[in-house]
Amino acid sequence: MTALQKKNENPIAHLTAEDIELLGKELDTIRQEIRDSLGEDDATYIRRVIDVQRKLELGSRAALLVSMFPPAWVVGTVGLSVAKILENMEIGHNILHGQWDWMRDPKIHSTTWEWDMASPAAQWKHSHNELHHTYTNVIGKDNDLGYGIMRVDEDQKWHPLYLAQPLWNFINACFFEYGIAAYDLELGKNLATKKRRANPEFRAAAKQVLKKIRNQAGKDYLAHPLLSGPSFVPTLAANFTANVVRNLWSHSVIMCGHFPEGVETFEKTSIEGETRGEWYLRQMLGSANISGSKAMHLMTGNLSHQVEHHLFPDLPSNRYAEIAPKVKDIFDRYGLTYHSAPLHKQVASAWHKVIRLSLPNGWLEQTTVRNAPSQVVKLVRMTTGGKKVRRELSRAAA
Repeated sequence: MTALQKKNENPIAHLTAEDIELLGKELDTIRQEIRDSLGEDDATYIRRVIDVQRKLELGSRAALLVSMFPPAWVVGTVGLSVAKILENMEIGHNILHGQWDWMRDPKIHSTTWEWDMASPAAQWKHSHNELHHTYTNVIGKDNDLGYGIMRVDEDQKWHPLYLAQPLWNFINACFFEYGIAAYDLELGKNLATKKRRANPEFRAAAKQVLKKIRNQAGKDYLAHPLLSGPSFVPTLAANFTANVVRNLWSHSVIMCGHFPEGVETFEKTSIEGETRGEWYLRQMLGSANISGSKAMHLMTGNLSHQVEHHLFPDLPSNRYAEIAPKVKDIFDRYGLTYHSAPLHKQVASAWHKVIRLSLPNGWLEQTTVRNAPSQVVKLVRMTTGGKKVRRELSRAAA
């Protein structure tokens, strides 16, 4: 049976195997009801969003042609930032999930769509759709947890290198699309040995990424600024700003979906022989929502409904708001916690967890104004000492 990482209190201990399978059947019913009701209204929705996004981007780039004038720069930069977020979140992410494949429109299909991101669509679909959504929050299987560079659970051994993870997380947020491209390539693993570096598949995939980055950079940092003539530098700055804004936004939304306090992680060995109901349960416990307005949901690509997205990743995102009350009712009836909070609270919670886990277990909780000096000394000893020192101090704290 699916097992959580070691916890003092198990939030699913009260569920029997029969409960979990019944829960799965209820969710299957919700999914099928939506599938059976898909129609022209849904198709009109995604076509309208794509049309609005393209017009917004075109209008913003037109304004940036005269971005030497500050008002034009502000309008163009804000508009381009919003356009890039829409293209990335509500359009690209969801099309590549196959949410709109049922329309059989070759222009809006997961097999033909390419997005404005450093990571090629095919590589992203493998790492995200096939791996992350299959092994959601499973330590050692789901690399989306910390993207392979952060400590994401108390059971992971602490090392002084983790002290820098808040900084790495911020840098990753600013240049998130490149971090995702490196993650899709499994860059750390594939650059580790000469044999892996020489692997033809890795080299071919790396060439695809470099080509994608070159094309994107050429568009944003050369072609459009050149078209602006005297406004070359302001347009260059606007494109860079829009890309950073899009990266910070998408990173924040994704962090809120899986990293706030209270979201569960799972043991690697526990998913062997996992049933459909247990897979559903893992998605429910390993995700968190962002509450807010319709505009908020649109700008997050409806990943503000992360729980519903992980339960039904191939259902059109515009239907998640309709599904959410039914899903929450299942949470309530089965005695499970439905994690949902406003954006600022989820971001704060996620960052608190990043900082807390960058430190030795219990260090942050045990630190007060009065004992801060001694705690700092302890941290220095754990950082500069060897494994034996860290182990002894960790045992003493426990």
